[in-house]
Amino acid sequence: MILKSTIEISFATIVDRNKIYQIRHEVYALELMQHPHNERKMFQDKFDDFNTYIVAKINSEIVGFISVTPPAKNKYSIDKYFTREAIPFTIDADTYEIRILTVLKEYRGTPIALALMWAAFRFIQSHGGINIIAIGRSEVLDIYLKLGFKSTNKMVKAGEVTFTLIHGKVEELNNFIEKNFKDFLLKIKRLCDWKLAIDFFKPANCYHGGAFFDAIGNEFDDLDKRRDIINADVLDAWFDPAPKLINELQNHLSWISKTSPPTDCIGLANGIAKARGIKLDNILPGSGSSDLIFLAFREWLSSESRVLILDPTYGEYLHVLENIIGCKVDRINLLKANHYTLDLEQLLNLSRNNYDLIVIVNPNSPTGQHIQKEDLEKTLKQISPLTRIWVDETYIEYCGREQTLEKFAVTTSNVIICKSMSKVYALSGLRSAYLCASPFQLEKLRSISPPWAVSLPSQIGSLVALKENHYYEKCYEQTHLLRADFSNELMKFGSIEVLQSKANFVLCYLPENGPSAAMVVSKCVEMGLYLRDVSNMGKNFDKHTIRIAIKDKETNQKMLKIIKQVLDNLNNE
Repeated sequence: MILKSTIEISFATIVDRNKIYQIRHEVYALELMQHPHNERKMFQDKFDDFNTYIVAKINSEIVGFISVTPPAKNKYSIDKYFTREAIPFTIDADTYEIRILTVLKEYRGTPIALALMWAAFRFIQSHGGINIIAIGRSEVLDIYLKLGFKSTNKMVKAGEVTFTLIHGKVEELNNFIEKNFKDFLLKIKRLCDWKLAIDFFKPANCYHGGAFFDAIGNEFDDLDKRRDIINADVLDAWFDPAPKLINELQNHLSWISKTSPPTDCIGLANGIAKARGIKLDNILPGSGSSDLIFLAFREWLSSESRVLILDPTYGEYLHVLENIIGCKVDRINLLKANHYTLDLEQLLNLSRNNYDLIVIVNPNSPTGQHIQKEDLEKTLKQISPLTRIWVDETYIEYCGREQTLEKFAVTTSNVIICKSMSKVYALSGLRSAYLCASPFQLEKLRSISPPWAVSLPSQIGSLVALKENHYYEKCYEQTHLLRADFSNELMKFGSIEVLQSKANFVLCYLPENGPSAAMVVSKCVEMGLYLRDVSNMGKNFDKHTIRIAIKDKETNQKMLKIIKQVLDNLNNE
């Protein structure tokens, strides 16, 4: 049967439950003869006091349903047929039961059954369930098994119906379904009006690196362990914050720790405006660039929006646009053969396709490639003012303070500069960033920005950092020297190519006929060195590309020694 109407998937209301009990009587008493007929023509059981029903409706009429029994009562329908000792798996506080998958006769053979199964699975997954159990009727058992459930081959007969005991682990089932049924589920998603308070697919997390905290300990019980590892998988500054900044925080640490910061970050915004030579209403502070990306994009964009981004580029953008908002995203493919440089003429031509937003990271990450200010300004001036243009300048100070487009952006109605202070001021742990744009672009964002968005240590530290230009300029100069020395030494291995970068990191190409980036990264971790395999940061990377953050001279030498040892060992295996 081909469905011509949308399937509404929702939680059952009290009114729905009465209809469900009637259908249960019609199907399980009259049609399947599992239970005896009763005069009320309704069938309920003790699990209806605490279970959850999910229903499928077409034109507001129930056409199917499924029940989920939670672990709170430690009572399941399988207990009626099997003792706990007789079943070949453990039932614990994270076990949910799926039962009573029912579809009206005229709708059997449609995607409704699978839609209900998936809804029940997502309900359990979103509630932290680990194990799922069920007794599948023989006529629908195949649906369970196709989705990855395992049969115990233990069968029981109830009335005229035969059941098989089945089970599965949520994580294993999710991986199996993602691998084998993703496209089919996407088709079902298009058929459904999904009204559950959970996403159709489990929201993906954006991978940023930072795996080194696995070695230190995410609960920070022994921070001295940080001395045993090298965290080159994230792009934190190798240098310390300005000494005056540290002294200011240390001298007032007790008061700073217990005192609420200014609600609207007005002092920080004013300090940034003065330092950049622009007006106060052109600045909106935030707790790191990710905070501002989530704030702005979710306000400006919807699933109907069209966005143009670079590929490869900073992974947070694609994650928010595709996984969180669900935008229609097009990519400008940056190719290795062209050193991942952006063709501005291509950007201009594509911009004429009426995009709602264009995202440019400059210098780009993970490639480290930079577009000169004059060239980028000239191109952006030619793009329609109806298209927002987001320029991420997280690493711009490494290219020269004069390369920022901040003063240009405030003269436009559509250019927004996102400036993280993490990487160039050594403030990654304090989380500080800001947007610079026309007040027109920031007005709504300012009204929905939460109070106390930036911590007091971060506000104070950021303001001090903005006044310590001389200190940081020396750090940037030293970064360029360290990067050049590190790159030259790395290329002496004879098997590694290094892409010239303008920022505090380098992109390295391993030999295509040698060990993969994942293998090298894994072996380096065993020796306390954390690097970044960038294969998931863009479609144009192969599996032999690594990004390495630049560190101080001594640490760089340690990294070189480890990398060489790992490569030698892998090549000799």
